[in-house]
Amino acid sequence: MQKLSREELFSLEQYAEQRPEFRQRVLMHKQPRRVAVGEALVLYFEDRLTIQYQIQEMLRIEKIFEANGIMEELDTYNPLIPDGNNLKVTAMLEYKEVEERKQRLSELRGLEDLVWLQVTGHKKVFSIANEDLERSNAEKTSAVHFMRFEFSPGMIADLTAGQALFAGCDHPNYPAAITELNNSNINSLLKDFG
Repeated sequence: MQKLSREELFSLEQYAEQRPEFRQRVLMHKQPRRVAVGEALVLYFEDRLTIQYQIQEMLRIEKIFEANGIMEELDTYNPLIPDGNNLKVTAMLEYKEVEERKQRLSELRGLEDLVWLQVTGHKKVFSIANEDLERSNAEKTSAVHFMRFEFSPGMIADLTAGQALFAGCDHPNYPAAITELNNSNINSLLKDFG
C-alpha cells in the first residue's frame, strides 16, 4: 500500500470544509477493521484511509500548516500503513475504571509481544510491537501499542481462498482471548495485501 504524500492531504481550510463527510466515511470504513479480543483488548487495523484521517486530525488540532510540520506528521504515521505483506494495528487495552486499568496494566506486562493472528492451517503470527519506541516498563504495559503482523505468501493465498482468520493473545493473565474474525473483517483486511 502506497504511503501518503503531502500533496494528498487537505489543507486546514479544505479539511474544515470536508471534515464532516470525510469523518463519516472513515468511521464507516473503520467498523469492520475493529476486532475485540477478550474483554478489553481491541485491535484497530490501520490502512491508508485511517492513517490519513489520523494525520488530518493531528494537523487540525495542532494547527500545523508549515511544510516541516506536515512532513513530521507524515513521517510519524506513514509507517502504520501496511506494506503489502503485513497487517498493522493500533492495539488498545480499554478499561473504563481508572483503578482497574492501573491494576490490569501492571498484570499484563509483555502482552504486546503475545498478541497473534492465525490463518487456518498455518502457525500463529505474533506481533512485532512498538518499533518506534518502547511502551512498557518494569511496572506496567501501556494501554496503547502499535503492532505489525507479517504474513507469508501462502498465508495470504489461503486467507484469500476463504480460510478463517483468528486473533488471540497468549498472555497468562489474559486467558481465553481468541476471536474468529468475520467475513466483513476479513474482506476489509484482504485489501491491505494489495
